[in-house]
Amino acid sequence: MTKDELYSKLKEILINDFDIDEDLIKPEALIQDELELDSIDSVDMIVKVKPLLNGKIEPDAFKSVKTVQDVVDILEPLTK
Repeated sequence: MTKDELYSKLKEILINDFDIDEDLIKPEALIQDELELDSIDSVDMIVKVKPLLNGKIEPDAFKSVKTVQDVVDILEPLTK
């Protein structure tokens, strides 16, 4: 899966499952500040993305995640 495909899937999840306005979802959007997802929401988001992945998500990988693009960059290698 390409980064663009993963971004599209992630955007779809954010819109459908978290009721986030599509106009707010951009690669540089801050997950906590702009999209207003707390840590529990972030875990839920990862659970919803997990079926797209072939690899295991390391919990420490998300300590530095701040933007939507950060999520895509971390998850994309796990889709191969």
